[in-house]
Amino acid sequence: MGSDSSSSAGVVPVLADPRRPANNARFVYLDPAAREFFADWDRAADDIAAMLRSEAGSNPHDKQLIELIGELSTQSHEFRTRWAAHNVRFHRTGHKRIHHPVVGTLDLDFEAMEFPAHPGLTLLAYTAAAGTPAGDSLKMLASWAATAERTGSLPAGV
Repeated sequence: MGSDSSSSAGVVPVLADPRRPANNARFVYLDPAAREFFADWDRAADDIAAMLRSEAGSNPHDKQLIELIGELSTQSHEFRTRWAAHNVRFHRTGHKRIHHPVVGTLDLDFEAMEFPAHPGLTLLAYTAAAGTPAGDSLKMLASWAATAERTGSLPAGV
């Protein structure tokens, strides 16, 4: 799981892994590109471990979750350390700073939303206030993606 394919213009590194669906936990703990992508990697790693720990408590027989935790436990010392801390405190709202390959650093707010009709499914919505550098960068990124999609030059995984 190297980050070689993430250097392609515009490919968000978490989507560079060809496995689908994309998995943020695998990306954070197993791909070195995550340390560049998340400006506060330690917080991202703590949050992911807490989310997984919470989900494991709610769904202890989920085969895919058990397999993911096993994979991360065997391949990442940092995951094992965080998993052993038994932290289940996950912030439903907060702030993340990421480095996007097209627009650079983005300071984003996020909110986690669960879908009652689909237990276990959580959507993280990232936003930036209008008129801020991050807001302007998101507009530029949307324009870039729309143009790339129209011209057929959108890299795979974006």
